[in-house]
Formats: sequence, structure tokens, C-alpha cells
Amino acid sequence: MTISKNKLPIEFLKEMEDLLGPSYNDFIKSFDEKKTSAIRINTLKMTKERFEDLAMFSIDIDRDRIEWSDESYYIDEETNPGKNPLHDAGAYYLQEPSAISVVGKSNIVPGERILDMCAAPGGKSTYILSKLGGRGLLVSNEINKQRVTSLGDNLERFGARNAIITNEDSKRLLTFFKGFFDKIYIDAPCSGQGMFRKDAYAIEDWSIAKVQECSNIQKDLIRDAYAMLRPGGSLIYSTCTFTKIENEDIINDFLGEYKMASLDSMERIWPHIDRGEGHFCARISKPDSDNDEDFGLGDVDFEIANNKNSKSKNKKASKSKRTSSGSKIPDDLKKFFLDYLSENQFEDLQNFKDRLVENKDMIYLASIDQDKLKGLKVLRNGILLGQLKKNRFEPAHSLAMALKKSDVKYCLDLDHDSEEIYKYLEGQPIETGQSRGWVLVCVEGCSIGWGKESSGVLKNKYPKGLRRVIKR
Repeated sequence: MTISKNKLPIEFLKEMEDLLGPSYNDFIKSFDEKKTSAIRINTLKMTKERFEDLAMFSIDIDRDRIEWSDESYYIDEETNPGKNPLHDAGAYYLQEPSAISVVGKSNIVPGERILDMCAAPGGKSTYILSKLGGRGLLVSNEINKQRVTSLGDNLERFGARNAIITNEDSKRLLTFFKGFFDKIYIDAPCSGQGMFRKDAYAIEDWSIAKVQECSNIQKDLIRDAYAMLRPGGSLIYSTCTFTKIENEDIINDFLGEYKMASLDSMERIWPHIDRGEGHFCARISKPDSDNDEDFGLGDVDFEIANNKNSKSKNKKASKSKRTSSGSKIPDDLKKFFLDYLSENQFEDLQNFKDRLVENKDMIYLASIDQDKLKGLKVLRNGILLGQLKKNRFEPAHSLAMALKKSDVKYCLDLDHDSEEIYKYLEGQPIETGQSRGWVLVCVEGCSIGWGKESSGVLKNKYPKGLRRVIKR
């Protein structure tokens, strides 16, 4: 899609001319160019070397690698990467290239506690999960009830274990997580000028009033986020808009109010200079010792389930939520892990048995003690392991997506262009000639779902809501 200059808002053009000076005409010309797209590899499931070996989607590895993300590549959407079974398996995420820079340029350390405050549909959250490498904790929040569903779907597809999904505003989050996070990402609601090239509605929806409305929201978000940072933590603020009012002005106003905070970097990606739709990003640090009376540390004693050094302090959880014995692993769950999963997986289950939560026969492994989150709108806390049925345990799709080939005893690994993987996505049974019981189905080594073998046939356990017919 190309945009003629006379379709762009006059107020927007005037501000950009004042802001850009000599490069203004080049900026306007960029609206006549094709929008850019990118693919980002989920390194929890696939190495970038393996992806490159597959040589898909006409990617030139040397030419198309994105400079601010070693596991991301520019891609032509006409190659239809969203229709490949590897997309269903969560092997990669399709994302606007500029937006990738926000996490791509961050120094995320595995084991950190991170908040993605405005997370839907999940581009930054899924990248954060990859960077965490299965350690630490991600709280992925989305205030919009309609958008939070897609966020949950994408995190599940990426194999999230160490994530909590919430549906709250920043004020409510602050009452629970004051002084808690190592890093907080605010992909702030904005007037969306960076969307103009690819979305005509974004132009129609834009107004000066919307800019001011967004600015007011952004000021509140950044204050609340700073209060949720631990001393020494980092706040990463970003937008996909160009106006200074929502970018530099927000940061400068904040720094003027919170003088102990320090600005680490502030940069823009412009569509006439870089390959991308455009982005703004600023990184702010909270000092190791923050004496601001309004933003002192709260009483934080959260325990993270995937931190093997943690020891439970709260043994009096509600019996309606905790497994009935408090810390005993249900026999059918234990049997499933012993029969079908690796020894390491069973050891993890034993290590975190105090985090097992039973709710209406559904068994969850919580990331944070349920009682610590009472009063929050939590859509997901950790991972759904499966369901206890009469004399058996049935594993959940979310557990399959979080496992690797090495985590299970039985696996059916299919090529991404094989007839069998297309049949599997359609919900059809697959003849295997074996009868091993529960089998993890993979595509190019990436888990995609469960099947159950009996009498030489794999019964399809791929969720009905995800099944689709792919033309081939």
C-alpha cells in the first residue's frame, strides 16, 4: 500500500517537517514504499543455525539478518510464513522489524523478573521469554479484554512455562508488585503514526486530541512502572509513533520529576533511514538506592517456581486451590511423568510439587504462589499440565508446547513439508505402526502437540480449535 502526501494529516506533516528538516522529503517518500516484515526465531524451540539450514522463505542470511537482533530476518510476506506448520509449532514469530529492536537491544539476563505492561498480541513477551531461556519470571499484562486472548495463545504457542498473564491496569499491578521487577517494558498505547504506511485506518483514526489523550496515559504508565522497579532496575519505554509529545517529551517530563532516575539511551528508528516502519525507544535506570518516599520497596516475598534455590515459606494455601494433600503429587500425574517424560522432568515435578494447583480436576504448575495473587485478574499463572480423569491423567496442549524432544520418551518428529504434518494439523489420525501410548508430535524438532498411539495408529490430540486445512 502506498500513501499520497495529501492523505496524511496536515498537523502531522507540519510537525515532521519541523522535526526532520532536510530529511523531511525522504521521510515522506518512504510512505510510497512497501511495508517491511520480519521473522524472529524462538530460540526456546529452534536454534538460528537450524532455521538457516532449512533455507525457507527465500531468506538471504547475509542480506536479511536484522542488525539489532541476531535471531531475526527481514522477510517477504508473500512467502506465506504464517501458513507453514513451523508457525503453528511456535518456532518463530512474525513481527514488524522496528519493534524487534526494543527487546533485541536489551541485555536480558536469564533469571530476571520482567513485566511487559502493555503486552498484546505478544511480540515483545515472546521475545522476552526466548531471552530468559526458561528461567526467571515474565508477567505479561494486557488491559484490553479482547486482546488478552491472543496474548495467551501466542505465549502458549511459544512454550511458555515461566509466565503469568494478567488483565489489569497499571494502578492495580502496582499494589501487588511494588519494587519487584528487574526490567519493565512499556510498549505504550500511542497515536500510531508508525502504522500509517501499512494501515489506512490508522490515518483516519489519528487526531491531535488522540495524541494528547495518549500522552496523558503514557505519563501515568511510566510513573507506575518506575514504582514497580527494584532499585537498580531498568525501564524500557517505546512507541510506534513519531511525535515528540509521546516520545522525548514523555521521557524529559519524567526525568524532570524523578531526578534520581537516569537516562541510559534514547533513540529512534526512521522508515527513510532504516528498514522498518519506525519506532521510538528510551531506557531509564532506577538507582541502586532510591530514597524517593513515594516509591520505596514494598513487602515483597514472592517465590518463583523455576528458581531451584527457592524454598516454600507458605504452607497454608487454600485446599480448594492447592493439591488436596498440600504437597503430594497425584498418583496419576506421577505415573504419566514416569511413563512418558524424562527423568529430568520428573525431578522438576518433585522439586516444585508445592506449586501444584488443582482446580476442578485441572492441574497447574504455578509460577508464583496462588495466594500471593489473590485479587488480581490472572488468566494464567505458570502452566496447565493437564486434567485428572477417572484412573488416568490427560496431558494439556500447553504442556506439549513447553516440552522438547529430549524431555519425552516417545516422539514423532515430522518434516515441515510432509504429508503427515498437514494431516496432523487437520486433526486426522496418522499410521505409525507402533503402540506406545502418549507421543509428543514435533515438526523439525519443535513440539506441536500430543498424539496417543494404539494398534499402530496415532490418535490425533491436536486441539479442535487450532485445527486447519493448509492448501498444498
